[in-house]
Amino acid sequence: MTTILGSLLTAYLIAFLIIPVIIKYTKKKRILDVPGRRKIHKDLTPSMGGLAIFAGFIAGALFWMPLQGFSDFKYALGGLLVIFLTGFRDDIVPLKPHVKLLAQIFAAGIVVVPAGIRITSLYGLFGIDALPVPLDYLISIFVIIVITNSFNLIDGLDGLAGTVASIILSFFGTWFFLAGEEAIAIYCFCFLGAILAFLYFNWQPSKIFMGDTGALLLGFFFSILAIYFMEANHQLSPDDPLKFNAVVTTAMAVIIIPLFDTLRIFILRLSKGISPFTPDKNHMHHALMRMGMSHAYTAITLGSLNLTFIGLILIFRDQSDFIMLPALLVVSTALSLTLDFFIIRKVSTRG
Repeated sequence: MTTILGSLLTAYLIAFLIIPVIIKYTKKKRILDVPGRRKIHKDLTPSMGGLAIFAGFIAGALFWMPLQGFSDFKYALGGLLVIFLTGFRDDIVPLKPHVKLLAQIFAAGIVVVPAGIRITSLYGLFGIDALPVPLDYLISIFVIIVITNSFNLIDGLDGLAGTVASIILSFFGTWFFLAGEEAIAIYCFCFLGAILAFLYFNWQPSKIFMGDTGALLLGFFFSILAIYFMEANHQLSPDDPLKFNAVVTTAMAVIIIPLFDTLRIFILRLSKGISPFTPDKNHMHHALMRMGMSHAYTAITLGSLNLTFIGLILIFRDQSDFIMLPALLVVSTALSLTLDFFIIRKVSTRG
């Protein structure tokens, strides 16, 4: 417990001290996020918060992580470094989308192949257990890229990404700690400490954004956590109190906000006959703000929704994926339709 608290506090302190320096330097050098048609903020704002998040994470790990923890996850850390550098470069000098994708595939390959953090089974879902090796590599890389970019998509207003990230990290960090996976738990709480410091400066009105440096880094780390969680959970005995029978659904429920928002936005764009990769302002946070919610209230609402899904999966942890996955999809779809209904009614009332 000492190492957990120490790693969290160390990461918090380092990030908290660095962020004001980053804000001052980026303003001086005019490295700022410019308001535009697809952006909610109206002022020039520093967008290098991810640099402080990464610095806090590294500092916490260096102070509190046993050497074996670095050795066991050296390839995963290498993948994180590739993603960090990709996001950092994109925040300074924008990269072409295909270059960013290639960098993500390369980083995912490092995690999947030499690190061995990959999906080796569907845990009985659709009647499938073990996956053939070539297929599990492809599925794992695909999952990593989807989760990485889905989290990047919700980084659209003050406090939202930090709030959702804090919830995800708290769940996985606590579960891994209780399961005896101390090293991965320390990494979780290092990121959590840095995120909490970032939230202090990112809450409405925001003084800094995390940028791609932070959003891609966190999304990539969450993909590692989700896969590692599924594999670790699968190895637990059936009577272990930490065991979730619906392992796939549980991983999805923990990161439901970015995953569901990505699926929702893709479906909306396709229904309108446009490319699913065309940027717009139809994300859940945009929708809630059109209903009159503030940045802070929107972040709290979506964070509460994330906690609700986690609470439900905890209550029904003895149920299988055959039951929980359809239930998750039905509830998510119902929420989306309800949200769209209220938006349409709001617009009609204004008209």
